[in-house]
Amino acid sequence: MADRVRTPVTLPYIDQLLAQLARGNAALEQSFGRHIHWGYWPDPGIAEPDRPEDYAEAAERLSLELLDLAGITPGMRVLDAGCGFGGTLACLQDRVEGLDLTGLNIDPRQLQRARQLAQPRPGSFLRFVAGDACTLPFADASFDRVLAVECIFHFPSRAAFLAEVRRVLRPGGALVISDFVPATVWVPMARMARWPALERLNLFGACDVTCSAARYRQLAAQAGLPVTTLRDITRHTLPTYAFLGRMLARGTRRGFGQSLARSGLGMLDWVGRRGLLRYSLLRFDRV
Repeated sequence: MADRVRTPVTLPYIDQLLAQLARGNAALEQSFGRHIHWGYWPDPGIAEPDRPEDYAEAAERLSLELLDLAGITPGMRVLDAGCGFGGTLACLQDRVEGLDLTGLNIDPRQLQRARQLAQPRPGSFLRFVAGDACTLPFADASFDRVLAVECIFHFPSRAAFLAEVRRVLRPGGALVISDFVPATVWVPMARMARWPALERLNLFGACDVTCSAARYRQLAAQAGLPVTTLRDITRHTLPTYAFLGRMLARGTRRGFGQSLARSGLGMLDWVGRRGLLRYSLLRFDRV
C-alpha cells in the first residue's frame, strides 16, 4: 500500500522540546529524551517529581504498564503508531526477544531521533516509517499488536484509526492505547477546549479529549474491535503535573504563553483529581 502522509498538525510542545534538545538541554534530555508521555508512579504519595532522572523512570514505567496489558510474546509483529522518539519500542526490545517492530509517526523530526536512539537488538527487526495513523501504509493482517501511547487525541479521527487498526491486525490481535478519557459530565467542557482560538494558544496543540468510555465502546464495536480492558490509572500519573510545572518555571521562555501553559497544567491536575478526566489504559481485541 502506498504511503499517504498527512501534513503534521502544529504541536508547540514538540517544537519546543526538539529545539531545547538540539541546544543540549540536559534536564530535558534526561526526562524526555526517550519518552514523550506522562509518568507512572506505583505509590504517588511518596513520589518526588523534582529530579529529571526520577521522571524518566516514571515515564518508562508507564510504557511497561501498557506493554504488560498488550501481552507481547517472542515472534510477534508489533506496530507503535505515533511512536515519538521510539522509547516504547526500545523498552519492549529490552523485555522480549525475537520481535518484528515498526514505529510509525507523521513527524519526520521525531522519526530521525527515534532512528538514532532505538537500534535493533540481535534476533529482532526494527524499522521506523513516516505515515498517517488514520491511513496506515501497511497491508491487511500485518500485525499481532498495535500500540498508541498518549497520542490518539492528536489524530483527526478515532473512528478512522480504529478501522485502520482492525484492518492491519491479524485475527486474535489487539490494540493497546493510553488516553485521557473524560467522565460523561465533563465532555461538554472538553469540547470547549477544541475552540480554534484556544487550540492556537494551547502548548499541546490540537487535542481531542472528548471521547468518553461509552463513546469508546461504541466506536470500538463499530470497528469490530471491542474494548476488553479499560483501566483508570489517573492516581498514578498525577505527579506528572508538578514535574511539568516546575520544568516550565525553570525554562527560559517567559510571558503569556508560559503562564497559560502552567494554568492549563493546573486545570488538568484539578480535573484528574476529581475523576473528570481519567488517564486510562485501553485494550481492544480483534475477534
